[in-house]
Parts: sequence; structure tokens; C-alpha cells
Amino acid sequence: MNDLSRRQMLARLSGATVASFIGSRIAPLPAAAAARRFKVGACDWSIGKTADPAALAVGREIGLDGVQISLGTLANDMHLRQSEVQARYRELAVKTGVTVASLAIGELNSIPYKSDERTIGWVSDSIDVCKAMGCRVVLLAFFGNGDLKGDKSGTDEVVRRLKEVAPKAERAGVILGLESWLSAEEHVAIIDRVGSPAVQVYYDVANSEKMGYDIYREIRWLGAKKLICEFHLKENGFLLGQGRVDFEKVRAAMDEIGYAGWMQIEGAVPDGAAMLPSYQANCRFARGVFGV
Repeated sequence: MNDLSRRQMLARLSGATVASFIGSRIAPLPAAAAARRFKVGACDWSIGKTADPAALAVGREIGLDGVQISLGTLANDMHLRQSEVQARYRELAVKTGVTVASLAIGELNSIPYKSDERTIGWVSDSIDVCKAMGCRVVLLAFFGNGDLKGDKSGTDEVVRRLKEVAPKAERAGVILGLESWLSAEEHVAIIDRVGSPAVQVYYDVANSEKMGYDIYREIRWLGAKKLICEFHLKENGFLLGQGRVDFEKVRAAMDEIGYAGWMQIEGAVPDGAAMLPSYQANCRFARGVFGV
């Protein structure tokens, strides 16, 4: 290579390096979704599409990677257990490019897992559905009628039922995530009694903050035990970043425990505000903080 050719090559490389640096500072290209450490979703009930496949189309309008979908309602007999309903979700996932991120059984708030026999089948069947839909987490809700706080007999029954179903979840590679008003320590007491890696904590930052728990300590403590399966990014009555939760500190705690996976936006709509622009703003905020 002669001197002129060498100088031309170096000049091109220098220019490319500068352009790359400037481009990275101004508008970095997003990583492919499959390669991202974090993925941003939302709960179907929070975007007005509970147990409705149209949630995936709304997710696309918002700019989400996926949606946490409901197994169903009492009225439709948990219809995601039907193969034709599953097929409709899969069809729309391909059409919209929005993934079925995880499942949830919100109906357990009014029809408690701790006391209603019907819920035993729902939870067991949700494992099969989760596997069929290609996701790995089912959120089990314990609020309202299903609240476990201070309920020893109810907690005992939940432990008994989880012990029975956990081996099935283990075989399927599915995690049952407990979301409740309980502290990190109270959740771990249940998990230890069940004795299965298929039972973990579904961590909701706003619920735990509302209860007065140190959420940044709890995330680190649970994370050190590898017991957080997924997160809700949530505020009550505020957009994300405008309420009581410090999401920069949440991100720092996630970094320390090496969390990677789904973060589902829940709530976070100010009083009187419309859902769609609120969730578009929430999605932009989450992508800014978590680099996705």
C-alpha cells in the first residue's frame, strides 16, 4: 500500500470513527428486541383491554415490546384456556409485532386462591397456557378479597395449594409470581414453606412503596436470592417519574442484582388524563431510564 492510499484509508477510518461517536451520542440505534436486557410491556387491564386480544394492537400504538395478558374473567370462564383464543393472540402477535409477555390471573382479587375451589384449576391450567403461549411467568394476585396480610389460615391454604401445583410448574419451566401487600420477608416465608423454585415474587414498586417498605433494599434482598420473576413499573395517580418512586434508584438496584427481563407498566395515569398519551409518555420514560 503506497503512502497516498494509506493516508486515504486512515482519513476514512478517522471520519467513520467520529461519525460513529457523534451518532452514538445523538441517536443510538436500539438493540434488537431479542438482545435487550430489559423489555417494556404493560398490563392489559391498565390499557383498557382486559382479556382482549386487541390489547396487542393497543400495545403497538403505545410502542411496547409486549403485553401482560389476563387468563380471562369469571364471565368468559378464563377463555385463554381455549386453543382458538390462544391462536387469536398468536395471530395478532405476529401481525402487530407485540409479544405476549406474561400472564396474570387478576380475578383472584375477587375470587381468592386462598378459599375458592375454582381457583385451583385456574392456576393449574394457567401453567399449560403459559407454555402454549411461549412465556414463562404467571402473576397470581392477592389483593381485595384475596389479601393475605394478617391472614394466617388463608396463607396456610395458599401454601398448601402452591405445594400441590409447583411440581407441574417446575416441569413446564413456568414461574408462579406472587403479588400482594406482603413485605419481602413475608413473601419469602411463603416461598420457603412451598420449597419450589417455581414460586417467586412479582415485584410491584408502587404497591410496596405504598406499604412503607424500603423498595430499593427489598429489590436487592430478593434479587440476591434470585426470587424476583418480573416487575410492575407503577405509580398511583401519576405518570412514571412524576410520583413517589425513584426509578433511577430502581434501575440501580436492578443493575446490582443483574435483573434482566420484562417490566410491565401498570397504573400511572393521572386523574382525568387519557390512557393512550399517558402510556406513550410512560413508555418513553421507561425506555429512557432503562436504556431500551
